Amino acid sequence: MKDLLLLLPRLARMIAGLLIDRGVPRATKLALAAVALYLASPIDLIPDFIPWVGWLDDVVLAAIVVDGLLSYLDRDLLLRYWPGSASSLDVCARAASRIARWVPTRVKRRIFGGGV
Repeated sequence: MKDLLLLLPRLARMIAGLLIDRGVPRATKLALAAVALYLASPIDLIPDFIPWVGWLDDVVLAAIVVDGLLSYLDRDLLLRYWPGSASSLDVCARAASRIARWVPTRVKRRIFGGGV
């Protein structure tokens, strides 16, 4: 449970590191920058002032990002910037995979892999 509560701060640190890494594809960096802006923005699809439901869009978006990153980037690269342990990344990855299953693979490939 602790790993899940720390997901967003850890994800933010990982995104910051990946954005400056020269080995990350440009399309992935653009997607990460857009996600970072959305998560930091007070304007959401579901307003955050609605208890619990307001955070749903942020959680789903974070899950899609974690699932996509783990699918399309090298795990060692992610672990370089992940501030937790490898096992905590695995826990978050399993949860993210369950949440992000509804996103078509071709969409994630387009976003994170830069291809078709």
